[in-house]
Parts: sequence; C-alpha cells; structure tokens
Amino acid sequence: MKLAKEQGLSDRATFQVADALNMPFDDSSFDLVWSLESGEHMPDKRKFVNELMRVAAPGGRLIIVTWCHRDLEPGEASLSKKEEKILAKINRAYYLPKWCSVADYVDLLEKEGAVDIKREDWSYIIAPFWKAVIQSSLNLKSVIGLLKSGFSTVRGAYAMLLMLRGFNAGVIKFGLITCTKPVTSELPP
Repeated sequence: MKLAKEQGLSDRATFQVADALNMPFDDSSFDLVWSLESGEHMPDKRKFVNELMRVAAPGGRLIIVTWCHRDLEPGEASLSKKEEKILAKINRAYYLPKWCSVADYVDLLEKEGAVDIKREDWSYIIAPFWKAVIQSSLNLKSVIGLLKSGFSTVRGAYAMLLMLRGFNAGVIKFGLITCTKPVTSELPP
C-alpha cells in the first residue's frame, strides 16, 4: 500500500489477502490475473487453475510464474525415486504440498479452455540468485545470526540448500506459463 501511494496509484490499486482456492471476486473480474510464486503452495492445482480462469475476464490474460518439477520425458510415468526424495525433503522443510510440472499446468489450462498457451523455462534467469543467496550466507556473522534466529529460520536455510541441490540436479524448474481466457462463453464445464 505504501508503494502504491508513493507511486500515485493508491486511487487505482487495492490490496486484499484471500484464499487463492476460493477467491472472493466475481467471475470475469480481471483483465490480467498474475500468479507469482504461488502455485507451488497450492494443495489442489486443478482448483487453483480453475479459480485463476474463473476470475479472468473473457479475453483476459493469465500469467503464472511458479516453482515446478521438471517435465516428464516421453515414456516416463513419474520422477525417479531420488528426485521424489529431494522434493519430499523440500516439502517437509517448506511445508509445501505435492509439486507438479509446467506440462501439468498446461494440461490443466487446456482443460479449462485456455487458448494461446505459451510456456518458458526461466530457470536460467533465477540460477544466479540461488548461488548469490548461498554465498552471501557463508560467513561467520551470517551463520551466527542464523543460529540466533530460531528453528524456523534454520529450517528455511536448510530448505534453500535442498532447493539448490534440486535445482542443480535439474529436477526443480522455475516456469512461466501465459494464456488467454477465450472471449467465447463456450468453456468446458
């Protein structure tokens, strides 16, 4: 709110905390629906995508930027046990539900009737961030501060190391998906 006021946008921007799986907005409320690093926290990805599409106006754009696991290769039924193990450790550390892939999001969007679906792997953009975060914490002052901050912060730091491991192994991806809600009212039920 402070930033909106500083930018002279307080008369055009509002902020609201809400349940992303049951948004308090009318159908077709927004020309743009933007989800940034939220999808990975949603226990029901289908319901999440349904809600994003529901609140988008016909012809409106959706942008989803989220942490995902890698897409499965043709013939693969699931991730490897090693990959599932690293994701399970991250889930426990960050209290996350089951992960999905960008391909899974694309499938869900297609089932909701989205058109003009585009996807991109932004992992290469975020890669320098992980290394910088880890390197910035590898000094005595940071380690002492971390230990003084309590269990949940230490757990978060551990999860960052797990994320880096999964990221470096190629199992974790930072995905971008964009699409349009069709103008026609003939969406799938």
